[in-house]
Amino acid sequence: MKRPASISALLLICCALSAQTIRISTCETDLVFKVANKGRLYQAYLGKSLRNSADIDHLSWDEFAAGDGLNVVRGGEAYATTGSEEYYETAFGMVHNDGNRSSYLYYKGHEQKAVEGGTETIIRLADDKYPVNVTLHYVAFEKENIIKCWSEISHNEKKPVTLTRFSSNLLYFKRPSYFLNEYVSDWAREVQQFTEELKGGKKQLESRQGSRSAEFIQPFFEIGFDGPAQEDRGEVLMGNLGWNGNFLFTFEVDHHGILRVISGINPFESEYRLKPGEVFRTPDFFFTLSQQGLGQGSRNFQRWARNYQLKDGRGDRFSLLNNWENTFFDFDQAKLAGIMKEGANLGVDLFLLDDGWFGNGKDARESDNAGLGDWEVNHAKIPGGVPALVDAAKDAGVKFGIWIEPEMVNPQSKLYRQHPDWALEQPDRDTYLFRNQLVLDLANPKVQDYVFGIVDGLMKENPDIEFFKWDCNSPITNKFSPYQKSEQQQMYIDHVRGLYKVMERVSESYPELHMMLCSGGGARCDYESLRHFTEFWLSDNTDPVERCYIQWGFSQFFPAKAMCAHVTSWNSDASVKFRVDVASMCKLGFDIGLQDLSGEELAYCQMAIRNWNRLKPVILEGDMYRLVSPYESDHMSVEYVTEDKSRSVLFVYNIFPRYSETACKLRFQGLDPDRMYSVRETNVPEGQEPEFDFEGRSFSGDFLMNVGLDLLRNSHLSSNVFEIDAR
Repeated sequence: MKRPASISALLLICCALSAQTIRISTCETDLVFKVANKGRLYQAYLGKSLRNSADIDHLSWDEFAAGDGLNVVRGGEAYATTGSEEYYETAFGMVHNDGNRSSYLYYKGHEQKAVEGGTETIIRLADDKYPVNVTLHYVAFEKENIIKCWSEISHNEKKPVTLTRFSSNLLYFKRPSYFLNEYVSDWAREVQQFTEELKGGKKQLESRQGSRSAEFIQPFFEIGFDGPAQEDRGEVLMGNLGWNGNFLFTFEVDHHGILRVISGINPFESEYRLKPGEVFRTPDFFFTLSQQGLGQGSRNFQRWARNYQLKDGRGDRFSLLNNWENTFFDFDQAKLAGIMKEGANLGVDLFLLDDGWFGNGKDARESDNAGLGDWEVNHAKIPGGVPALVDAAKDAGVKFGIWIEPEMVNPQSKLYRQHPDWALEQPDRDTYLFRNQLVLDLANPKVQDYVFGIVDGLMKENPDIEFFKWDCNSPITNKFSPYQKSEQQQMYIDHVRGLYKVMERVSESYPELHMMLCSGGGARCDYESLRHFTEFWLSDNTDPVERCYIQWGFSQFFPAKAMCAHVTSWNSDASVKFRVDVASMCKLGFDIGLQDLSGEELAYCQMAIRNWNRLKPVILEGDMYRLVSPYESDHMSVEYVTEDKSRSVLFVYNIFPRYSETACKLRFQGLDPDRMYSVRETNVPEGQEPEFDFEGRSFSGDFLMNVGLDLLRNSHLSSNVFEIDAR
């Protein structure tokens, strides 16, 4: 029986479309999509890079899908939609003008083009019944093995549509087992690692804090396949979302044992009314699929960030002295000038003036109760204004930086009295103050101009300011935007977008300005913000023991040059050497009253800064290897190795080892097995002999990596730093 021409034509079209394959590749990973089922797009493969390109033809799009012929297929769709045949969590949902909540997306074409660092793949999808378009973007950074993903949604219906789900990306995996690492946080308790096995059902990680997304949970995760993720072996997925607002990660294992991972903005109270012709761009989701465990995945992220994402990622960083824990709000112009001289004597590059320099009269910033919003210098404390402080820093021989919290306002301030409608505050309800402050409405363009004007005004008056510490000490409270009126459901999204607009303006206007991202500790660390910031503050908890865990956790995704670590007076049981050595594994700073140090302690700090400046090219630019985990022992050790393997710096921390503990030799990583290396202990206090003397001895890289050296000790809260140089 002869087929009808229309059916034959349909089959030809389907066959042609099913042959369409899209390959997204890095040096180690392949992500492959295939077109099937009447032009729908499905993931066919995500795993280790295939060496023979001809093998791509053997991949089947139905690896992650099940169905009955051409008509019904469930699972595996590249951007699964609500209202379709899908039984599980979807990436996209929309309510059309006619109330229909279903969407079906069909492949319309794709293209690939070279971009900085890699190749961008652009895949165009469209609904066949409604004028709705979705474009999927993937940028593969080949050398670093990082893939960046985002989606763009638009339509041409007659009236606005409502977006109910708008994920950045959807990935599928088919493995025997899945183990999730999540990083839970709180003030002074950032990045606490927890591991659990993902079995049948759904697990979600989400933030609802509004604009400091990492307050209670970090916007990144790790998944180990076939067992918990290990440091140096095994297949591991590491994902990170570039979004400062509410986020949602969904991990769902279906009845076939297939895991889907969906990442993006949290749709909680955020249905978005999208106007005709408007493009809704989701945040960037970044991931790496490492075949050599967490360590290699971290090095992928760290290299990629230095090369492409972190502001001035290839540039230098300043060591600094901050006055906060020395003076708090109690300072004046003369005292600050004296501290600047102390900083110069210490050997740091920059003095950072923290909170308390602004506000006048009854609104003076003498505590956290008043002054936020009034960014006029406190004339009683600093009669010469900020210019006098900049001049004092020059006279002392250090650069000058300053603290701001521009997104916030105290009710006790001139700004609030003049513009109460600029703050997020619910009408006809009691106002809730978090840390005695309110959040400014950054969806409002006038507020955006005002916030930008804080930085712009200070820089125009004081062009020699080198550094800003940008703080954010409150989540969004009193959720109501006076500016958005009837569109309150968009407030969370538009607020963060407004913040990014301000950050973009600042970085474009002052591209050489160094800036620290801070948020009541480590509640902000997203890679979208870090496009505009050179570094971020990990935690207000500077106890060196706690910092071992905190710095270990953040190093999973961030390079050392992005992570600020300060020496303070926290934990008096720890020596100044231990505190300095812990901070030296990151971007080094001090926040301590130098007059409280003994002569020997001050001399040690001065020497350590000189050493850190000398070793910066290794610490800040080298590949990081985490050798000993504080989660698995009472020690910690990390190593940095230059790209040419000629130099290395090794940090060893003995936290609370047990009595007469038997410790294994410490085995190095990342060296050239065929080269000979010298090992020398540095950061040795003046007048003391090194605890480990390897003078006159050379070791092959092979020996150091496979046999190792006895460098772990039994003494509590002790540390050693070593330089390793190729001969």
